[in-house]
Amino acid sequence: MMDYDKIKAGVRLILEGIGEDVKREGLLETPDRIARMCGEIYGGLYEDPAKHLQKQFTAANDGMVVEADITFYSTCEHHLLPFYGKAHIGYIPDGRVAGLSKLARTVDVFARRPQIQENMTAQIAQALTEHLKPKGVIVMVEAEHTCMTMRGIKKPGSKTVTLTALGVFQEQMDLQDRFLAMVK
Repeated sequence: MMDYDKIKAGVRLILEGIGEDVKREGLLETPDRIARMCGEIYGGLYEDPAKHLQKQFTAANDGMVVEADITFYSTCEHHLLPFYGKAHIGYIPDGRVAGLSKLARTVDVFARRPQIQENMTAQIAQALTEHLKPKGVIVMVEAEHTCMTMRGIKKPGSKTVTLTALGVFQEQMDLQDRFLAMVK
């Protein structure tokens, strides 16, 4: 589990390292605030997506199910800076569907970890495939990375788009095209 004392000590070291006075009034409680924030924004490290995807319902319909524009916030593992945007999920059920909120919760499980967008996209698709056992899954993630917008190359507004297609979505381009038309 998360070691809040280590996080607080690390924050103090960073503040001292940049030349700040850790005893200054405005910074006295900062290490504790950052430690609590880490519990919130990295909580996905300790969460299993299966917990959310267990609740399923029988469905006779085998048409595409799409949940679009799922807002997420994540952290780049290379710079520990935020990236944020929208995830779009589509799947073709094979007799079972998940509650729509469970799709958004699955996105949050993987977004609330330090990582890269490419892996997050694939992890969401793999979790849905493993737990829902649909005929196919497609996940597209669009995000702005602050490691590109506020530092380094400084290109605000640039967007990174990743896509993972599994099952029938991997085999049938017309299904991918239909999904992309639905989420745009």
